[in-house]
Amino acid sequence: MIGKIGNKAPIKVSLSTTLVVPFVLQIVAAVGLVGYLSFRNGQEAVNQLAGQLQQEIGFRVKTGVLHYLEAPSLVNKTNEDAAELGVINFNNLESAKSHLWKVVNRFKTIGTAGMANVKGQYLRIGWTNRLSSEEPKLAEQIKPPFTDFILYKLDQNGNPTEVDRIVHNRNIRNSPMFQAVLKNNRIAWSDIYINPGYPLLQISLNTPSYDSQRNLIGIFICQMGMEQINQFLQTLQVGKSGLVFIIEPSGELVSTSLANHPVVVGKVIVGKDWPTRMKAQDSSNPVLRESMNALQSQIGNLANIEQTTRLEFKLNGERYFLALSPIRDEYGLNWLVSVVIPEKDFMAEVNANTLNTVLLCLAALILAIAIGILTAGLITFPIIRITKASESLAAGSLDKRVDSTDLIELSEINILQNSFNSMAGQLQEAFETLEDKVKERTSELASANKEIITLNKKLKEENLRMAAEIDVARQIQMMILPKPKELENIEGLDLAGYMEPTDEVGGDYYDVLYIDGVVTMGIGDVTGHGLESGILMLMTQTAVRTLHEIREVDPVVFLGTLNRTIYKNVQRMNSEKSLTLAIVNYFQGKISISGQHEETIIVRNGGLIERIDTIDLGFPIGLEEEISDFISQTNLELQLGDGMVLYTDGIPEAIDVNNVQYGLEKLCQVISENWSQSAHEIKDAIIADVRGHIGKQRVFDDITLLVLKRRNDLGDTVQP
Repeated sequence: MIGKIGNKAPIKVSLSTTLVVPFVLQIVAAVGLVGYLSFRNGQEAVNQLAGQLQQEIGFRVKTGVLHYLEAPSLVNKTNEDAAELGVINFNNLESAKSHLWKVVNRFKTIGTAGMANVKGQYLRIGWTNRLSSEEPKLAEQIKPPFTDFILYKLDQNGNPTEVDRIVHNRNIRNSPMFQAVLKNNRIAWSDIYINPGYPLLQISLNTPSYDSQRNLIGIFICQMGMEQINQFLQTLQVGKSGLVFIIEPSGELVSTSLANHPVVVGKVIVGKDWPTRMKAQDSSNPVLRESMNALQSQIGNLANIEQTTRLEFKLNGERYFLALSPIRDEYGLNWLVSVVIPEKDFMAEVNANTLNTVLLCLAALILAIAIGILTAGLITFPIIRITKASESLAAGSLDKRVDSTDLIELSEINILQNSFNSMAGQLQEAFETLEDKVKERTSELASANKEIITLNKKLKEENLRMAAEIDVARQIQMMILPKPKELENIEGLDLAGYMEPTDEVGGDYYDVLYIDGVVTMGIGDVTGHGLESGILMLMTQTAVRTLHEIREVDPVVFLGTLNRTIYKNVQRMNSEKSLTLAIVNYFQGKISISGQHEETIIVRNGGLIERIDTIDLGFPIGLEEEISDFISQTNLELQLGDGMVLYTDGIPEAIDVNNVQYGLEKLCQVISENWSQSAHEIKDAIIADVRGHIGKQRVFDDITLLVLKRRNDLGDTVQP
């Protein structure tokens, strides 16, 4: 008996039946599934292969497109630099012809480079048709009364030779280029528009230029056509018959890998309708058209696509894989690249091998059943022999042993027999010496119990000592932070600071030092938390204060000396700790920033936000012994009512219960909305909003914040 289920007696089965029947059933079930699973695995392999191919093609397309679109930003930056140096200016566009001629010849991939002022004057130089590099270049100008485009042919030196054509009734301020700047108030891509001469799709990157009063005086324009992207897509091999196309969230086509596939509808005919952009769902290609229908039915709003999305659809009974990935950049570009691959490109070999797989499975089934029966027989007989011997042992025959007489011995069964014989001998010995062993074990347990009590006492004392040391370290860390009274005594500034470590001893650092009218502010974040990070924070505070006391203001010397001090101490500690650190010097409204840390937020009177990336201003402290070559600084000026916010990553990376980060954009929004208040009130508003975001979630990182506003001599900041 092996027990009962309720009031029913258990079912008794022989060992041979128990071994053979389940084994055969498992083999039958497994082999029966192999044919099906082999086919399904083939399909899964196809899905994975298609996904990998789509991922690779999507990455190549995104990289290639962004590479093509990189040139306009370089062109506009070149022209901006030329304007700052006085080489060109918006009041005399004629003077820019030679410069623009050189720029267009240097950047071969662009269509045109130009500039327009707020009066409506416009000058551009570029290619007649970018598809053919042999075409002559054109200079295009708008002169008073600012309603006609005059296009000139140029010779090899960039000089106009003759008028090519005139386009009447055009106002540059109503163009997509100018509208993109007016709409975004920053450098931005225009909407895609149709070139009036070919017609082909074009896009332009437009950079605004302002005078000292932040009034718009003109824009720099760099145009390029989509034909180069078309040529790039047509070089891609997408499986055997796949395709790639790029669309905007509205569904309008940007480019496609299909040769000679139109992206505009209609032709330029005088007196008739202007051509329009083609929507993907109106394509004559059935695969492209059905791909767009699948996107609209399964996703809906394509503007919400943030990451690669994969889906499937069927066309004429055949399955297609579709992967949709966003292409975005910092200037407002928002395109979607779709990679479509038919399943039939991969399934031919899988279908051909299915029959062979089924036949092999049947053969394996027959062989496995035969081997299973033989194996069960080899296992059953010696186990039955051991079972009978164990029954005799249980009945009191302590001298019972198992003798093997099999022709073939399984090593595991032989070990089991030897183990049984050893166990029987040990059991016989145990019965004979049981009382002595019980006394011996009782004495050992009592001794062990005393040792455990002693160790527990020592552990408790050690925990109390460590807790006291950590508490002292935390108190020292908080004691050296700037006191509110110190911040209030700094003339011309309204300052407020906050630091909350996530552990007993935090790894964040901030300080405000004031000597001879120079205010030095430091903020940093040591890797990790705990006592070791806190010690490194204290070292940093001491080194910064020392360099400030000796009036060192050169950022290279300041940060280089600080880094060598921290680096050598870290090496002595055998530690791998380091920290990001930004140093800000303020004197009479002028600020210099150096060192690598989080973005510095500059706030202008009225709440306008400027973000300064510090990635190129320094190097992490304590990683390398010499970092002087990496140190730089940026300078700016604060007017009355302007200010600055410094913070550590504990604020933007704070997460709620859904693992959603607080984010830098939310921080900037709260700062802007509360900028009319005092620095202390702004600090409280930020901390309250971060706390509201975190909710009941545990805080995982130190939170440090420093708010600065420039005020007048009476102590009041200027209100917007």
